[in-house]
Amino acid sequence: METTLITNATIFDGTGKPPFTGSLLIEDNRIKSITEAGSTAAEVKPDVVIDGSDKFLMPGMTEGHAHLSFDAFTCTEDLMAPTPEEHAFLTARVAKTLLDQGFTSAYGASEAKLRLGVAVRNEVEAGRLPGPRIRAGSIEITVTGGLGDESRLHNQRVAEAPAKVVDGAEEMRKFVRICCREGCDNIKLDASGDPFYPNAPAMATPMSLEEMQMAVNTAHSFGKMVNTHARSVESVRNSVIAGVDMIYHAEFTDEETLDLLEEAKDRIFVAPTIGLFHTMFHEGEAHGLPRAVVEAMGIPALMEESIKTHTELRKRGIRHLIGGDYGFTWNMQGTQARELQYFVDYYGYSPTEALMCATRNGGLAMRKERDLGTLQVGMLADMLLVNGDPLQDLNILTDKDRLSMVMKDGKIHSLDATLQR
Repeated sequence: METTLITNATIFDGTGKPPFTGSLLIEDNRIKSITEAGSTAAEVKPDVVIDGSDKFLMPGMTEGHAHLSFDAFTCTEDLMAPTPEEHAFLTARVAKTLLDQGFTSAYGASEAKLRLGVAVRNEVEAGRLPGPRIRAGSIEITVTGGLGDESRLHNQRVAEAPAKVVDGAEEMRKFVRICCREGCDNIKLDASGDPFYPNAPAMATPMSLEEMQMAVNTAHSFGKMVNTHARSVESVRNSVIAGVDMIYHAEFTDEETLDLLEEAKDRIFVAPTIGLFHTMFHEGEAHGLPRAVVEAMGIPALMEESIKTHTELRKRGIRHLIGGDYGFTWNMQGTQARELQYFVDYYGYSPTEALMCATRNGGLAMRKERDLGTLQVGMLADMLLVNGDPLQDLNILTDKDRLSMVMKDGKIHSLDATLQR
């Protein structure tokens, strides 16, 4: 088994412990030992030695709302137009981009076609493509009139992408079974409306609790996880009651719903996705989204609700993940690390806590084995060696050139060659 020793680094282990100087030994794909400076390390003759002096060693990050098949799109048609073959290449390119940027895991929200995430995941796991660990998302599942239902009586959509329309529990059961059969890890439900759909606004809840419960029960029987797009109070509440695993957005809540989320905090994850709204509001003009349009969509009000809700959820100990619906032209793939500073600015997280959302919480969502997301003995060896201190400036992590090393599963993806001894 190959061994790699990283020496004299400032180690941020993702547990909440203050950073410390030390050395870390990787054997095969797991962390074998960690030795703090001043302690006596066991005698080893590693195959590779990397000098971590003046560098910050941290766990790899997880993109918690991954749309690997979305890239520089502006409307649903952009997701439907590519052929499956071309779309697979695009998805593979995005996967590599995430790994290049320090995201060693991608928790799939949904994809534009059913097997895009599955196919790229399989190739990455086989070692034939570079990319992060992937939990492959299904396409979105919606109901008639809900987010993703693009049909009209005079213009029926035949393609079941990027959303499948089902009505009733039995139709839901069948399609979730299909998603599981086709290899999806995560099933995506569009429980609420969205500001991009005027006939199904964010405060609407088109999907019924019965339909959601059927989806969850079916997916869980296959060992899969369930995500919900949930902006309205009722959709967030129904998500908790139905037993979903990941809630996206969750801007609108009330005291009852907050209490339910707190009661479920040890089994549920939440990704606020503030990045999409931040870029729409502050950078939209450059991408054909005038401020007047953004305001007419109700984005400022949604941002205010997001700040209020997720600040409260932070105080209640809910496990947040970063990930802000990246893949739009105004919210490009590869810029996900901006979410870290947004968590500080909007929700009141400290830099340490924001990093833990990206690392520890992400690892817990990715693997039920609880062996990912922190730098501890026995954990999987996904980590970054950073030139600079992200705790002093989180935006360092947005700069690929500041990532001196990216390692996934004990294998070096990228390395500043001057550090190898």
